[in-house]
Amino acid sequence: MAIASLVLTDDSTLSKFDQTLLRLERIFALLSGIGVFGLMILAVVSVAGRNGLNLPLPGYVDWIEQAMPLIAFMGISYVMREGGHIRMDIVVGKLRGRALYTVELITTLAVLLLMVLLVWGSWAHFVRSFDFAAPMWSRDSSMDIALPIWPAKLLAPVAFGILCLRLCLQLWAYGRAIVTGRAIAVPMIADAATQAEMEADQLKEQH
Repeated sequence: MAIASLVLTDDSTLSKFDQTLLRLERIFALLSGIGVFGLMILAVVSVAGRNGLNLPLPGYVDWIEQAMPLIAFMGISYVMREGGHIRMDIVVGKLRGRALYTVELITTLAVLLLMVLLVWGSWAHFVRSFDFAAPMWSRDSSMDIALPIWPAKLLAPVAFGILCLRLCLQLWAYGRAIVTGRAIAVPMIADAATQAEMEADQLKEQH
């Protein structure tokens, strides 16, 4: 089921940037979903081949390793935009107005600094694997069928880079909210009753 969004929009430049980035995030999330579906198909083929023909899919584990970054990272920015990541709201959930926006700005800045380091580290990891002069542009490969590993390693800095853009936009949004008192383009905290109502509305729309 889709995440219930509490992100407010308007005609501001901030909201337009949010909507533009959201379109890219949805594409990445879709690719992640396709990756999950693809692994399901590979599992069916491998199990059917092993049980029916005694011929499992060659390199099944290699393909799983290749798909893991696609599944794990490509939707991370979209979930951040929708406020779907696990977080501790015991204290933050009691804050309102500018106090809440200030705390959110500080925590978002901390996450951004961490993600910048992860982009730097994961990009360096990709560069060590990629080589134009090597066969299939790869200095390393998977154990079984020798798939080049650099495509999987590239997904991490790309996905983390998109997340950094989202975090920068959220810093802008929280800074603006501190000044204006109204939060745009960031997920708002909802109580349990509101969440249940939104999920019920989604189910009605699906039927």
